[in-house]
Amino acid sequence: MDVTKAISVARLTDIGLLRERNEDAVASELTTGLLMVADGMGGYKGGAIASEIAILVVTSELAEYASGAHKNASATAVASQLDAAVSKANETVYKAAKAHAHCENMGATLVAGVFADNQLVVGHIGDSRLYRLRAGVFTQLTEDHSLLQEQINAGVITPEQAKYSNDGHLVTRALGTDAEVELEMHTHDVDVNDYYLLCSDGLTDLVDDVDIHTVLLEAGENIDLAAANLVKLANNHGGKDNISVVIALVKDTFPIKRDWISKLLRLST
Repeated sequence: MDVTKAISVARLTDIGLLRERNEDAVASELTTGLLMVADGMGGYKGGAIASEIAILVVTSELAEYASGAHKNASATAVASQLDAAVSKANETVYKAAKAHAHCENMGATLVAGVFADNQLVVGHIGDSRLYRLRAGVFTQLTEDHSLLQEQINAGVITPEQAKYSNDGHLVTRALGTDAEVELEMHTHDVDVNDYYLLCSDGLTDLVDDVDIHTVLLEAGENIDLAAANLVKLANNHGGKDNISVVIALVKDTFPIKRDWISKLLRLST
């Protein structure tokens, strides 16, 4: 769904201070409503290949879907298509890893959001995250697929103890490491003046949620500044990983156009 007039986006990816290459990849395509961050891992340059494949396949699949008859698709329909697109990306990465020795064990975590009909369809795999800032309240909308999160959920450690754990990068779900992968999906209602932040763990491992919240509040509608300041803050805290952020600001509503039959059916329910 084309949300060009309703959404503003800033995106930034940075190599950080310690890595030899940037294995993150980001995308924003407002003609289809897509925002995405992928964080690659494994193999000689394999992580960069995996994240790039994920971005390219999902972007292409959604662009093809959004053309023609599906230009005005509902959030439910978009969710189904996002799931299919990520499944195809998983298959592509998995086959490439099997076919090329230098790509062995490559994979990626990802978080993707698609705006449709005043809603945001969110899908994620691994520990790349999505947050929402609404009326000053900052909320994490995704839960990491990681050993650390499982330990927190089981009450083995506290969130505070998790900050100092050595298990932080052990994800329990990743794109391309197995023949099939489950994309966790949720749909959220969207309000005008909402901010949405998608990011890799290169940000969240080094910058507390409280500080991320503060940066977004201080930058206000200058989301390019917010993106730059978040990356700068992560680097100031050590920059031990690649850092990627995509920030969306909702400026207007974006309902789908409905014919009179659809409107009547909605009024009757």
